[in-house]
Amino acid sequence: MSLADRDLEWMQHALAEADRAAEHGDVPVGCVIVDAEGQELSRGRNRRELEGDPTAHAEIDALRAAARRIGHWRLEGATVYVTLEPCAMCAGALVNARVARVVYGATDPKAGAVDSLFTIGRDLRLNHRFEVQSGVLTAEAVGRLQAFFRRLRAAGEK
Repeated sequence: MSLADRDLEWMQHALAEADRAAEHGDVPVGCVIVDAEGQELSRGRNRRELEGDPTAHAEIDALRAAARRIGHWRLEGATVYVTLEPCAMCAGALVNARVARVVYGATDPKAGAVDSLFTIGRDLRLNHRFEVQSGVLTAEAVGRLQAFFRRLRAAGEK
């Protein structure tokens, strides 16, 4: 299987996690972390509304679960699949976790920190860097976000 095909397959799983986030009223962002051998380590989804926690982003949820699973905070060689470009907090956590790659779907012009506003993960001043692949199943990720916010606006919530 090619790397591009693998990225598509894992992003489908991240999109499923995004759907689960929306089911409990959170912004539909999902994340899957895969080790260097291509085995799933963890899944995560936004839980800010569910848990009342501003740090409960999909990437943080998945990073915590992956670290628990392997018994260590270093996720060297891992690829992170996330439906929305990581924010500064999440991008910093990805650097700290020493992941190898970040693959995302939708760009985030207001908060994206790996391409849009900042290039955390590729900044040479940092002690670790990761590869970034954007635009994987973008239309699907954007569609979920647009539908979610359209529902909130229709309900007078945003």
